[in-house]
Parts: sequence; C-alpha cells; structure tokens
Amino acid sequence: MKETLLRVKDLHVAYGKAEVLHGLSFDLHVGEVLTIIGPNGAGKTTLLNSLMGLMPMRGEVLLNGQPIQDMALESRVMLGLSLVPERRELFGSMPVHDNLLLGAYSRMRRGERNWQDELEYVYRLFPRLKERSRQKAGTLSGGERQMLAVGRALMAKPSILMLDEPSLGLAPLIVKEIFSILAKLKSEGVTIILVEQNARAALQVADHAFVLEMGEFGLQGPATQLAQDSRVIDTYLGPSK
Repeated sequence: MKETLLRVKDLHVAYGKAEVLHGLSFDLHVGEVLTIIGPNGAGKTTLLNSLMGLMPMRGEVLLNGQPIQDMALESRVMLGLSLVPERRELFGSMPVHDNLLLGAYSRMRRGERNWQDELEYVYRLFPRLKERSRQKAGTLSGGERQMLAVGRALMAKPSILMLDEPSLGLAPLIVKEIFSILAKLKSEGVTIILVEQNARAALQVADHAFVLEMGEFGLQGPATQLAQDSRVIDTYLGPSK
C-alpha cells in the first residue's frame, strides 16, 4: 500500500459567516493523481487555496504526518506544497528563464546546490520554454504561459503539485498537450492534486477522483469507476464522441 503523503480531516472554510466547504476529509498517497471535479462555485479553488494557506480554515491538514494547518504559506512551500493558480500569475515583464528561477527561490534559501538540475528537467519537459527562455512571459501564447506556470512550480521540486484548472481557456490541441505532460509527470511519480472542469480528461489521467458539489463530496472513488458512473456521465461527461 502506498504511503499517505497528505491527510485532510474535517476541513471547513468560510467567507465571513458563509461556510463554503463543509467538513471535507481525504487522503492523498505518494505518486497518486487525485482529481476534483464539480460545477462552478462548488468550492474547488477554495479547497486548493486553503491547503496552500491562502485563506483561513478549520480542521486538520497533515503533510508527511506533520500538522500544517496553522502554518503560513511560505512554510508550506518550504515543506513541499506548490500551487499553479488558475490565473497563472506570471511576471509578464520578466523573461521565461527568470520566472523559472523564482520557482526555485525556496530551494536557494535552503542552500540547496542542485536546484539547477530541475531547470534542465523543466526545459526537457517543455522544450518550447527553452526556445523562448529570453522572451518575456507576457508575450507567450496561452498554452506556453500554462507550461511556464507548471514549470515554475516544478522548480520548487514539490512533494505535492496542485493545479487549478490547467486547461482553462486553451485550444483543444493545447489541452491535449497539457494532459499529456500531466500523464508524463504521473509516470515519473509526481504527486498531483488536479482541479479541472474538463472532467473527461481529468478522469483519464487520475488515480482517484472526488465530485465536489455545494462544498461537500457527493461522489468519490477510483477515477475509472467514476468515469463509468451514470450520474457523472450525465452531469459532467456527456456522450463520448
């Protein structure tokens, strides 16, 4: 049985007095891809932001057995959490290369000497980023910006890579390329939490899946099982083409 890397127990998150997430609990194992699908407004992004320490929450979050729910964002990054937000939040006036270096900042602070190995890895994973290493991030295409956002997160050599809607706004061919890269990361043992509205693609790459509706998990199970569930098909997949 795979080692439990992240354990979330009874997670509650509220905006003021309005509770958005209602007692979520789940485990994430080493090397696993866990996907969370659901409608807009269900709380998917809120879940990622609370795990990252970007908003207050109640409950318990254990990373490698260590409680992190009271830690600041910077401490969570140092322990191995990395988030690629929906808006990517790149530094558009800075070159691709410099954006990637910012991703390794926590490793530089720790005095790691081999962080540059990750730069070569990212360039092998995304050859286009190497071709455009001196180009300003703001001039990249949407797909290239998404690749840069993922590459920057990988520079931290995270124990868990969290992705918020990586296919949003991208052309179908680019979406296919992004999910091909996620499959490659999975094959290399990267542990991933994937929030994605493209449920069909997400379920194909994931090991385990949750359906988040109205702040609660309505369905959960192996991704292959949920992909065959009639409710998931009717609500999120539709007839296959």
